[in-house]
Amino acid sequence: MELIVYLAGQIHDNWREDVAQKAKAKNLPLHFVAPQTNHERSDNIGEEILGKQPSNLYKDHAASDINNFRTQVLMQKADIVIALFGDKYRQWNTAMDASTAIAMNKPTIIIRPESLIHPLKELSNKANVTVETVDQAMEVISYIFD
Repeated sequence: MELIVYLAGQIHDNWREDVAQKAKAKNLPLHFVAPQTNHERSDNIGEEILGKQPSNLYKDHAASDINNFRTQVLMQKADIVIALFGDKYRQWNTAMDASTAIAMNKPTIIIRPESLIHPLKELSNKANVTVETVDQAMEVISYIFD
């Protein structure tokens, strides 16, 4: 049985590759999907498809429509959602994706450092599992196959 895992979270470092490597090391049968990780493409996709927009507001709306469509399709197909919150970047998209996953009743794992316990307390309470590291998240998923 292969599970599809949606990896929600910031796109500014290689945490997704870390997850994939750890899953491979554990021989976990997982297939990963994610939001568009090419930041420039994500920001410009509306104009790439719909043409030049009259202002940055409309450019962002067009890109958001298409990015949200992509996220919805991939998340609906996912068996598990992992939402990683870190200290370094603002986490608006991560919070939105985690909330969407929870509203869709997707099994959700939140990874967050100790410093974000308080600001994420309500979201953590709604998720299935909250952990502090990628390794812990991989252990949770590994337990499915025991």
